[in-house]
Amino acid sequence: RLRSACWSAVFIHFAFKPKGADIVRNIKMESPLITLNSGHTIPQIGFGTWKAEPGVVGRAVEDALRIGYRHLDCACDYGNEQEVGKGIKAAIDAGVCKREDIFVTSKLWNTFHKKEHVRPACEKTLSDLGLDYVDLYLIHFPISLKYVPFEERYPPEWIHDPSAENPTMVVDPVPVSETWAAMEELVDAGLAKSIGVSNFNCQLVADLCSYARIKPAVNQVEIHPHLSQSFLVRFCHDLGVVVTAYSPLGSGSYVALGMTKEQDSVLLDDTVKELAAKHKKTVAQIVLRWGVQRGYTLIPKTVNEERMKQNLDLFGFQLDGDDMEALDKLNKNIRYNDPGVFCELAFNQFYPIHG
Repeated sequence: RLRSACWSAVFIHFAFKPKGADIVRNIKMESPLITLNSGHTIPQIGFGTWKAEPGVVGRAVEDALRIGYRHLDCACDYGNEQEVGKGIKAAIDAGVCKREDIFVTSKLWNTFHKKEHVRPACEKTLSDLGLDYVDLYLIHFPISLKYVPFEERYPPEWIHDPSAENPTMVVDPVPVSETWAAMEELVDAGLAKSIGVSNFNCQLVADLCSYARIKPAVNQVEIHPHLSQSFLVRFCHDLGVVVTAYSPLGSGSYVALGMTKEQDSVLLDDTVKELAAKHKKTVAQIVLRWGVQRGYTLIPKTVNEERMKQNLDLFGFQLDGDDMEALDKLNKNIRYNDPGVFCELAFNQFYPIHG
């Protein structure tokens, strides 16, 4: 059900809205809201904090909230939740927003999958963020690693013992069902309003939904025009699970990691440039608008204030059917964030999750 004229054709071209999920417009925000299967709402455009450096991210979060963002995407593994929390507090203290206005996502790291570690991990995140609850808590990867105590190293990252002669990630198998039952207890305890997953494929989502007492509200995965993930988006829709696209602008975040090259960016594609000229928008706005019209949430990231504004300014224009089709054709099934590749290269352990 659409409640804004500018949304009258959002779902014309291969876009999916989870069953029971409404997209509505909140006049106090610049981003529409999507209703999750938990009954809570999530702003469609969020502010990503991955790779946001200490000393920068706190002010960036405060700036984002002042500009109009009301959805913040965080994680233990990003190593910056304390500073993110300071940015949130600064914005609230300045009267920019109230806590209840902000949708905060965080994620359970791979070393905390055993049931006895899930709640302490969530409570550690809450302490760092300075919050009483998160709006959404996700299992970051379907990869369970050997436990590392907080006092030994936090965040634990991928390598179990960096001082070892041959540092490697150490897999410690934990059933998703065990982790999920502990996630459900976070909702029961009021520590998380909604729970979900990240980097789960169709089979994992289907299996989880078959037994979950509380269904996953969100599946956060890599999506951009070079990796459209059409089957996964459609399948999650059919199961009533909202999809969130991380790295929605493609390869940019992965160049510095040596996982791709600058010239591989979808923002340099002639099709994207032509559509930017046609609509008098930036290439990033064209790519993000493509995601908006496919019906999921997106979490672009930047610490540049002008780009923050541009990334949120997506609702005053619309791509037509031909535009969407042209962007759909850019799909190359190129995945930049692939544990099947980087775990072996960087952490001496082959661990595919998408094959």
